[in-house]
Amino acid sequence: MQKVPKMKEAELYSSYRKPLTKMLNTRKTRVAIIDDDEDDYFIIADYINSIDGTTFTIDWCNQYDVAIQKMKGREYDIYFVDYRLGHHTGLELLQEMRRDHFDDPVVLLTGKGSKDIDVKAMESGATDYLIKSELNTEKLERCIRYSLERAAALKELKARETKYRTLFEGSKDAVFIADENLVLQEVNHTSSVLFDADIPELVNKSIYDFLKEGSLKKQFRELFEHKETINDLEIEINSRDNETRSCLLSISFVEDTNGKTIVHGILHDITNIKKAESANLQAQKLAANERLMRILAHEIRNPLNNISLSADHLEESYEDEEMRQNLVGIVKRNCIRINHIITELLDLTKPQEMTFQPHSLQEIVDESIAMIADRIDLQKIAVEKSYPDFPLEILASKSKLIIAFTNILVNGIEAMEQNKGQLTVSINSSADGYNVCIRDNGNGIPEEYLTKLFEPFFTLKKNGMGLGLAASYSIIQSHKATIRVESQIGKGTSFVISFNKKN
Repeated sequence: MQKVPKMKEAELYSSYRKPLTKMLNTRKTRVAIIDDDEDDYFIIADYINSIDGTTFTIDWCNQYDVAIQKMKGREYDIYFVDYRLGHHTGLELLQEMRRDHFDDPVVLLTGKGSKDIDVKAMESGATDYLIKSELNTEKLERCIRYSLERAAALKELKARETKYRTLFEGSKDAVFIADENLVLQEVNHTSSVLFDADIPELVNKSIYDFLKEGSLKKQFRELFEHKETINDLEIEINSRDNETRSCLLSISFVEDTNGKTIVHGILHDITNIKKAESANLQAQKLAANERLMRILAHEIRNPLNNISLSADHLEESYEDEEMRQNLVGIVKRNCIRINHIITELLDLTKPQEMTFQPHSLQEIVDESIAMIADRIDLQKIAVEKSYPDFPLEILASKSKLIIAFTNILVNGIEAMEQNKGQLTVSINSSADGYNVCIRDNGNGIPEEYLTKLFEPFFTLKKNGMGLGLAASYSIIQSHKATIRVESQIGKGTSFVISFNKKN
């Protein structure tokens, strides 16, 4: 466990004492005495001027409003303020300057001691509190030195706090502070964006509430229990809208002044990087498959042409009409079928020629559902739709996009049991664009197969060819959209297609 070295306030002040004492000896210290009694001003000024080894510039101010202006202008190094200032008091002056974030040293002076005034003075921002009747050169020398040193130390602390607060709030990563149970105590704005929740909602919630269930959550718990520094552990979190995001988590453990463990953590969102990697990998796989398909198509079509020509000659030589129609017909029909399959494969390797026009996303999805209405009725699938009240327009090739959606919808229907299926189709708008989610409650897809779903010829169906989802992927990609799949065994599968907003 890492321990942060602690510096007591007195030690911190002493670290500034030597340079500040040197400062007092090398230049004039500017002192303002704010008092409506001229005699008291001369007495205090004489005491200050009697301090050995130090020179001062001392000014007198006997008007409350003038004193306010001088303090706002930061014209002096230290201010001695009398409690009585005509119709006002020194406490009023302190409180007004506090609202102006005034942090220069102020010493409150009174005619007689009062614990109540002492406490109020410190609460209002006074550096020290002195009784006029007890003043002497030694006490004022100590007061000036202590006040300047304390003010310098507090300014340095404030500057450091501002610097680290700026880093904390301005970080593009989610930065958080939590207790030893990973309950959030403080979070920055990026955390709010990542978890899709307001900062007050996040405070007092545990990081465990957002971790996606699975082996990584268990692994993280084991690492956290050992309280060892964790660097760039890849985890998955669920935001409030159940969107899964991939992140790199780094945490360290420190102790506060009371010996309690505090957790400092950073979450670096790599969701877009993972999506880009996945898209790049998929593109490489498709390119490799396309090359293979073109080679296979060429090699198969040559002998297929020979078979087709031979079938034509056989048809002419058969005298038996029934034999000609049955046997030769079988050969010719299958030649045509094989040729059609090869054409479909080659079409997958060609860039889709599409005309893009503005279309309502709701309308495209509704037409896709209508295309498979018979399947839905036969399987007795319950369909639930959730759309925004206003149309969401995208630039699309409507006919091609209907094909893509239809393939995904059919995939979901075939994964569900008859009379028990629940197909949910939702459309929502986000800051980045529009999302279409197609969710079924089927058996789910094993995790090891998720990355292969859009590869040509990969299928989990007994009689499938594995071309439907590959075609959908190609169409969606041509619309500069993305598709991701989430699935749980026994609970179902979700396809989420994300479109950019219409330019």
